[in-house]
Amino acid sequence: MKKVALILAIIGALNWGAIGILGTDLIGSIFGGTYEMISRIIYFIVGLAGLYLIPSLMSDDRE
Repeated sequence: MKKVALILAIIGALNWGAIGILGTDLIGSIFGGTYEMISRIIYFIVGLAGLYLIPSLMSDDRE
């Protein structure tokens, strides 16, 4: 589960990098727009992955 969350967080980070550097929302472009339901679901899932990973920042566990 943690690896899946990390992959989703990386996808989100790369998307934000593309927005910052290129001015292009890759997820929105691929799935038909920022406000399309599928894009919003993907953003939500990426956000949940980020929330899931927050406790791992506080632990010394090296998985």
